[in-house]
Amino acid sequence: MRAVRSCCLSQSGGFGVQGMLKEGAKHLSGLEEATFKNIEAAKQLSMCVRTSLGPNGMNKMVINHLEKLFITNDSATIVQELEVQHPAAKMLVLASKMQEAESGDGTNFVVVLAGELLHLAEELLKSGLHCSEVIAGYTAASAKALETLEKLVAFKPDAGVFNDASKLAACIQPVIAAKQWGNEALFAAKIAEACVLAMPANPANFSSDNVRVAKIVGNSIQATAVVRGMS
Repeated sequence: MRAVRSCCLSQSGGFGVQGMLKEGAKHLSGLEEATFKNIEAAKQLSMCVRTSLGPNGMNKMVINHLEKLFITNDSATIVQELEVQHPAAKMLVLASKMQEAESGDGTNFVVVLAGELLHLAEELLKSGLHCSEVIAGYTAASAKALETLEKLVAFKPDAGVFNDASKLAACIQPVIAAKQWGNEALFAAKIAEACVLAMPANPANFSSDNVRVAKIVGNSIQATAVVRGMS
């Protein structure tokens, strides 16, 4: 009976959590082991995409597991092709994907902002604050930020914005400026004009595939024009 019992213990890998999980699993707890390591992983992911933020952001070369090369400054593409495995960093990846699905833009900002908030939280934790106190502070700051944002609205579109090219251009101009600084007025006007032409009766059914982009070699940006296609 003693021999059988010792054999069972060696196969299970010991007592406690390590004995319950599969071989190679890690169990971390406390500030030093778990919290700070999770923060560090999120900060490293944030640093990977930080230099791609803004109109002067640099492109990244990413080679995925299929040896396919991606050259992009889009955070959603970068974090997806990196195949992040760390659980805490994966939460930032999910936040970036949710932002992409909801708005179609701002994925880089989400990752960078989250990384910076965690960096500041790390300093507070090292100062002796508890995790719950930091969370309470950030929750209060979020409520205050949402309250302040309502007072900073510069343009509020109405129901007829989807059928008015000038109003639609005013909405998308800040987004275009993040990618094409200096040409945002031109591109916003042309994009809005093309979108209005392809806008269905129900704007929720709009498809970006109905707007095609053709590049003409040897011409200039100022010669950009909208050509009505077949419907």
